[in-house]
Amino acid sequence: MSGHDSKYFSTTKKGEIPELKEELNSQYKDKRKDAVKKVIAAMTVGKDVSSLFTDVVNCMQTENLELKKLVYLYLINYAKSQPDLAILAVNTFVKDSQDPNPLIRALAVRTMGCIRVDKITEYLCDPLQRCLKDDDPYVRKTAAICVAKLYDINAELVEDRGFLDALKDLISDNNPMVVANAVAALAEIQDNSSKPIFEITSHTLSKLLTALNECTEWGQVFILDALSKYKAADALEAENIVERVTPRLQHANCAVVLSAVKAISPYFIVQMILQQMELITSPDAVRNPYKKMAPPLVTLLSAEPEIQYVALRNINLIVQRRPSILAHEIKVFFCKYNDPIYVKMEKLEIMIKLASDRNIDQVLLEFKEYATEVDVDFVRRAVRAIGRCAIKLERAAERCISVLLELIKIKVNYVVQEAIIVIKDIFRRYPNTYESIIATLCESLDTLDEPEAKASMIWIIGEYAERIDNADELLESFLETFPEEPAQVQLQLLTATVKLFLKKPTEGPQQMIQVVLNNATVETDNPDLRDRAYIYWRLLSTDPETWKSLPDSNEVIKDFPGIVINSVEATLDRLAASNMFFIAKRKHANQEVLYLSAKTPQPIPFLIELTTVVGIPGLKCAIKTPSPEMAPLFFEALEILLKN
Repeated sequence: MSGHDSKYFSTTKKGEIPELKEELNSQYKDKRKDAVKKVIAAMTVGKDVSSLFTDVVNCMQTENLELKKLVYLYLINYAKSQPDLAILAVNTFVKDSQDPNPLIRALAVRTMGCIRVDKITEYLCDPLQRCLKDDDPYVRKTAAICVAKLYDINAELVEDRGFLDALKDLISDNNPMVVANAVAALAEIQDNSSKPIFEITSHTLSKLLTALNECTEWGQVFILDALSKYKAADALEAENIVERVTPRLQHANCAVVLSAVKAISPYFIVQMILQQMELITSPDAVRNPYKKMAPPLVTLLSAEPEIQYVALRNINLIVQRRPSILAHEIKVFFCKYNDPIYVKMEKLEIMIKLASDRNIDQVLLEFKEYATEVDVDFVRRAVRAIGRCAIKLERAAERCISVLLELIKIKVNYVVQEAIIVIKDIFRRYPNTYESIIATLCESLDTLDEPEAKASMIWIIGEYAERIDNADELLESFLETFPEEPAQVQLQLLTATVKLFLKKPTEGPQQMIQVVLNNATVETDNPDLRDRAYIYWRLLSTDPETWKSLPDSNEVIKDFPGIVINSVEATLDRLAASNMFFIAKRKHANQEVLYLSAKTPQPIPFLIELTTVVGIPGLKCAIKTPSPEMAPLFFEALEILLKN
């Protein structure tokens, strides 16, 4: 409808259906046309005008193209609710599909395809077959799309009537838009089918590459999408594809054409070229397309933020595979102050991937600048980006750490905490290399309040405990709040305390390890923490060298004829609760032999061997210890424990 037709939407008359019915059956063409416009207006605003179906269908018999379009629009809307009446329009559709005017022929086929009623689809087949071979390319390209719609309604019918073969024949059409629509229809059908429907051959490839030069943007997208799924037979064919497709990059300028299609097209082109480049072995043949790819990708970044974001996401994927394409263009990814946060985050990711020994200095300057901005999430990502560059580039790691130390000196809490997290990762990547900065990190210990930052600092203290004079004091400050700490911090604190004890087995760390193990086994509900604590306790209680150095005279044996072991697992759980930890078990004839270890608070270690037959009275216990005089007390405690 034209701008003058807005009057049809402003009426609020009651009882207008009888009036419209009368006008639709008027002998005057203009009156009928106005009536149909009123019906469409009422339909558009949500009024039910389905009762006028027969009267509107009668208006189809006209040579006026505008009126015919309006009637077809009405039919598409109400055919589903009035399928029996919709069949009345079939004869007119069939007749219109043979009209001398190609616009009317195309309109008839398009409308029949849009009416998703099973009863009508069988009548659509003959007109559709004619239109697929029509002399006019506009009719052929419309019919191609109609096949995909018909396939969605009745796939079996499309296959039986040979429409798929007709579509494949259209790929050889001399009109590029017909080719593009045929490719689009086949691609849509392929998406809805589990069988192989559309496969590009060397003959088809030539036709598609020829059509690509003359297509509209949407046509190019369809063809490029199809080509991106094709794998060249050899390096020569791959070179040919790249050579024919690369000129399309010259038209992929988002600054000139602000449609989303232009943002998508270059991505298809680049992806397709990258895929074919995998087969090319000649260095020159590889180098030239790369040079041509960079400018259009960079041009995309001058568009509005939404298109920039789509472009950056695609560039991110491309750079993962071929960073050399944009190796010299890193400056275009530097963040601007007015970039939206989602654009800044994507640019950061790409900059990390493009960072190299050649450009790391300017990249670090940028990251350092970003780390002083106001957006906390962006600042955190920038600090992490510095750490990722250090891990990626070994020769630049020292410079990255220098930047991180400068940021720590700013004393902004969330920057300091993020810096400690990434420094921990750097320490893990380069052990025993940069521990000279630990003293600076320890100065910020009191400001840490985030679980990940605390856990990272605790890991550093535990890992380098032998080089930190007051490591036990630093860890002890965390132990005071052990029960209230998150699981992440508790786990790291447990491991760090064990490392400290192993590296500095003095009285202080020994007392600390007892406190931590007790908290982690008795005072916690976290099964991960408890299991890890039991493992550490068992390992600390078992020292192979201790047992090897003991003479056989230190072994003491006692029988317990009244004790019955009904379940090995339950017995082991009961012993573990009293700090006697399972090491191994074996079978000897019909007997179960269990090996455990324990250590008294003094501490005196015990290696324990229990031998029994499950369910039968009688238990033999053999212990080996540096203090055999403690054996009677041990046996007494064990008997009480197992009898209860």
